[in-house]
Amino acid sequence: MDKHAYIFPGQGSQFSGMGKNLYDTNEAAKELFERANDILRFRISDIMFSGSDEELKQTDVTQPAIFLHSVILYKTIQKAKPDMVAGHSLGEFSALVANQTLSFEDALKLVSIRAKAMQKACEINPSTMAAILGLDDSKVEEICALIKDEVVVAANYNCPGQIVISGSNKGIEEACILMKNAGAKRALVLPVGGAFHSSLMAPAKEELSAAIETTNFNQPVCPVYQNVVAKAVTTPGEIKINLIQQLTGPVRWTQTIQAMIADGATHFTEVGPGKVLQGLVQKINKEIQVDGIN
Repeated sequence: MDKHAYIFPGQGSQFSGMGKNLYDTNEAAKELFERANDILRFRISDIMFSGSDEELKQTDVTQPAIFLHSVILYKTIQKAKPDMVAGHSLGEFSALVANQTLSFEDALKLVSIRAKAMQKACEINPSTMAAILGLDDSKVEEICALIKDEVVVAANYNCPGQIVISGSNKGIEEACILMKNAGAKRALVLPVGGAFHSSLMAPAKEELSAAIETTNFNQPVCPVYQNVVAKAVTTPGEIKINLIQQLTGPVRWTQTIQAMIADGATHFTEVGPGKVLQGLVQKINKEIQVDGIN
């Protein structure tokens, strides 16, 4: 049985003008944008449609902006029930609206809390991330483990030969030198606010955890393949736990896509800004049908 998987992007896919066409041409979309402005208590739609790159790059704007673009797009195009869903990091919240685990309003509130908490954690611990290209997963993990007294971990397993590491500024600098010495094609420090998906996000975890515990999670209409476990999850309690762990745990994207394919996914559609996930899926498996709606 062929299954259609919907996947949702994370931070980094934002661009000025995102969602404007939707707002201008679709009454239901316009209503959702306005509802979001009310919930967030600032006009995020204005920043999305005409804000500068600098404004869009602020974590507390970026995360809700990408979530809104993905979810509102999904709600306006979705005809049938999805067979399975997944999201990259922040995108997991969009996926949980798509499979009806979370309401639009509740998910947006959680995304906003998560973004602000992560921003605060970044200010407590100045830290960063780096993309490592051309090394095996095990080699990257081995090098991260060599660095003592600093936090350095594999944070995003994006596709074979592409891993993002996360940690303290000093640790990442040291790791990049070792990665290049070990034969990495590139070891590139990324322009991000901090060490996402590492133990340095622990301060944000408490705040997000408290918010998730008091939010209603429904029984999903289809499985969500969550970042930290890279397998199908269908129980609200387990979804909550994995969502909290995700802040300090890795995004196992390669393993997630492989699990979805093993469970019958033959067609992946990325919903939201950019085409990053489409590219990653094709690198993970060239045989699979991939497209996007943005």
